[in-house]
Amino acid sequence: MSDGMDVPAQLESPVQSVDRAASILELLGRHEEAGVTDMAAELGVHKSTASRLATALEMRGLIEQTEERGKYRLGLGLIRLAGAATVRLNLSQQSRPVCELLAGRVAETINLAILDRDAAINIDQVLGPSAVTTHNWLGRRTPLHATSSGKILLAHLPEHELMNRFTEPLQSYTSRTVTDPGTLRAQLKVARADGCAYTVEELEPGLNAVAAPVFTFNGQVVAAVSASGPSFRLTEQRLPEVGAAVRAAAAEISGRLGHLRRP
Repeated sequence: MSDGMDVPAQLESPVQSVDRAASILELLGRHEEAGVTDMAAELGVHKSTASRLATALEMRGLIEQTEERGKYRLGLGLIRLAGAATVRLNLSQQSRPVCELLAGRVAETINLAILDRDAAINIDQVLGPSAVTTHNWLGRRTPLHATSSGKILLAHLPEHELMNRFTEPLQSYTSRTVTDPGTLRAQLKVARADGCAYTVEELEPGLNAVAAPVFTFNGQVVAAVSASGPSFRLTEQRLPEVGAAVRAAAAEISGRLGHLRRP
């Protein structure tokens, strides 16, 4: 609670506004509903400030007005955010045993990656029995256009998002990196249809990989599972065979997350 002296909107710090908004959500979490007067009393601010914060939260769908005007309750937007957090936690829990089995089956390094703005970030890794290096991909951000995981994540983005991502030549990492946006888009179309994306020495010389998508219960792609290894062992000829195993593993993880396979 403050001493009753409200801070003008233009003088509020972003941190203060966020803290107050969070306090409103906590208030509504304790009570089924609350009005602007209740919010103002909880925050120790003028009703106009509480009303402005409530309006901002309502626009984001985090709270909503009840049938009684002036009263608010938690909104469906919070369910969306909570669902995303739950999926992330379930993803790690449900994917680990499947990735361990996959690593043993294909004898290569298995990674689980998610989309992080303009990169794929590896959130889990399992080394296969044939691994001759302790190269750690965990936590590493990798370019979307030069990795199998990145290509799978791109392949399942809405078309309007793809159009805004690649409008000029892409960065080259090796002589085999795809740098032409048109060629990449053609590869993404094939990857979406086949359920697998391949890279042959596109990120590093001597490194090949194949990835498949992991779907959530609502059909959205939340991650990519990949198998990678040295080109002398994970050869271009062997990639389709390993790709089938990776695709099956990704489908298993998707099923554990509640995704229903199409007949």
